[in-house]
Amino acid sequence: MPSTILDSEIFRDIYATPDMRAVWSDENRVRKYLAFEAALAKAEAALGIVPKDAAAEIVKHCDLKTIDMAKLKDATEAAGSPILPMVKQLMAACQGKHGEWVHWGATTQDVTDTAMVLQVKEALDLLSADLDGICDGLAALAKKYRDTPMAGRSKLQQAVPITFGYKMASVLAAFERHRQRLAELRGRVLVGEFGGAAGTLSSLGADGLKVHDALMAELKLGQAPISWHTVRDGFGETACFLGLVTATCAKLALDVKLLMQTEVQEVAEAGKEGRGASSTMPQKRNPTSSIYITTQAAVVRQLVGAMLEAQVQDHERGSGPWEIEWVVLPDMFMLSAAVLRHTRELAEGLEVNAARMRKNLDITNGLIMSEAVTMGLGKTMGRDTAHHLVSKLGKEAMKANRPLLDLLAEDKEIAKHADRNQLEALMDPANYLGVAGEMVDRVLEKRSK
Repeated sequence: MPSTILDSEIFRDIYATPDMRAVWSDENRVRKYLAFEAALAKAEAALGIVPKDAAAEIVKHCDLKTIDMAKLKDATEAAGSPILPMVKQLMAACQGKHGEWVHWGATTQDVTDTAMVLQVKEALDLLSADLDGICDGLAALAKKYRDTPMAGRSKLQQAVPITFGYKMASVLAAFERHRQRLAELRGRVLVGEFGGAAGTLSSLGADGLKVHDALMAELKLGQAPISWHTVRDGFGETACFLGLVTATCAKLALDVKLLMQTEVQEVAEAGKEGRGASSTMPQKRNPTSSIYITTQAAVVRQLVGAMLEAQVQDHERGSGPWEIEWVVLPDMFMLSAAVLRHTRELAEGLEVNAARMRKNLDITNGLIMSEAVTMGLGKTMGRDTAHHLVSKLGKEAMKANRPLLDLLAEDKEIAKHADRNQLEALMDPANYLGVAGEMVDRVLEKRSK
């Protein structure tokens, strides 16, 4: 019976994805163990270390059908790792003495680590597809709403006007950096492990590195210059990457939640029948995807710490921290897969209310344009003087619930420097967007290269 949120019949496709669960399944894990053993036999046979007929027999049985999973479970509980029990089953399946050549020169951690690297490789490919989709969705929003004014917010208060395209492009730029990080980390992370008992491949003598390189070539993995049994920065970097990319997803989700508030209503998640419905309040439309993203990304960030704890290992083979990775990394990938999938759906289906954005620019009776007026008047009356005067008139406008423009136009000192038409121009949000549009263009242009 499923007992966690990740394998729950009800919740599993909310907090994980089917494809990512398959990557970290027992079956796929054992397939990767067998892939290692098959590749090792091929590599050693090609180098004349293992008889070719023995290697052929080993490869023949490196199939999941060879393994009795129930027996593997029971034996793992006794051995502490599934590798030795798996090797014994593989040996028993081979004819004659051929089984004696299984696992030649390897150790349990070589198989376990390399299998996990192969799983990470598959997992990163899945994340990459959704990361691309997120970028496409955000790019479309940035382009479409390049010049759509809205309130920029500082400390949750209206600050100065920006554009919605600018808001989306700023997040898009971060996701593009994540794509770059992903491309760069593959070369450091997708590197197999083959070191033998203490990492020196002493069981293979002078042929150790030849076997190592041939094995990694068979598995299509990078070649480490030295064993890394207890130097785990590759998996640590992977965890940090997952923390970074899901945190950016959570930043976007937080903004969407805030912009979906009844009092704001500038965006909404894609409307689907029953999506975000309340059991008691018919009018509600909850930010469902954003809530999932917030929850799951928060857990991923907490798990980063556990993965970094696994970096602190003793001597040449660890006595406990290693196993932290078995617990944490699969959950991180499954949660991250769900976060990216929800974020992709959010970006691709976001509903934008440009009219409400424009209306919300006016709710302060023009106070959002205070900086624009200050900078405009400051050119002739001095910035500090203008700042003091606009601040005073702004407080009066709030107290009297009058448009700031009226008080500015009535002020005799300001009248010496600007008439009402000039003040109206200063207070038009469309005239105070800085280089928001050009920044959007630069993000989109860089993305296309």
